[in-house]
Amino acid sequence: MVNIKTATEIEKMRVVGALAAEQLEMIADYITPGVSTGELDRICHRYTIDHQKATPAPLNYRGFPKSICTSVNHVVCHGIPSDEKILKDGDIINIDVTLIKDGFHGDTSKTFIVGNGTVRGERLVQTCKQSLNLGIAAVKPGAQLGDIGFAIQSYAEKHRFSIVREYCGHGIGRVFHDEPQVLHYGRAGTGMTLQPGMIFTIEPMINAGKPAVKLLPDQWTVVTKDHQLTAQWEHTILVTDTGYEILTHRCDDDLPRIG
Repeated sequence: MVNIKTATEIEKMRVVGALAAEQLEMIADYITPGVSTGELDRICHRYTIDHQKATPAPLNYRGFPKSICTSVNHVVCHGIPSDEKILKDGDIINIDVTLIKDGFHGDTSKTFIVGNGTVRGERLVQTCKQSLNLGIAAVKPGAQLGDIGFAIQSYAEKHRFSIVREYCGHGIGRVFHDEPQVLHYGRAGTGMTLQPGMIFTIEPMINAGKPAVKLLPDQWTVVTKDHQLTAQWEHTILVTDTGYEILTHRCDDDLPRIG
């Protein structure tokens, strides 16, 4: 069953969503060649605890050992930060942060280009970002979940990239991962009908090569089977009476916060 948020719950989701967005804006300056993903995790952890007075939701979630996910190059999602993983010029890295504040979760991610990006990497990252924007633009009361997936899939495949199908967006609020599941592919006019007060993430993962992925032995890190690049962007979205509100809106977003 999908939880419809009350006005009080929505306001708390706005607060934690803004904190998650602020954290991605903060970490951007530290993403440079030579930094380790372990150091990025420590910076975010300290910022969450000391500055934002919030809790990093990934830490110890089902055994996950760090406060953020850092997915580099061919890592699709759930990359574990490490002092051994040093970023180099031309890498792409997805930073996925989720915070808990007053019992509510704010979840967002962005793929950054480290130093001077490659043409293929930049094209992949921008295509993924635009596919997210199109998925968000499809959100309004009376629309269906399939409309979101169709918008994302159509754009990505038009640009000759592929959609990861094993992982999807999700409902969020007091619970980290809740109903509904938000697929990033599908047919328009199918699936659950959207209602005001629904809150969920949209978080397409788009591969430069084939869509197939595999889980590494650490039981967290997911990689592309063909070791081609992959990118992901994510926002937490509220269905409003007239459209959508991006609860994790950042200063670098192309879409307006409310649409």
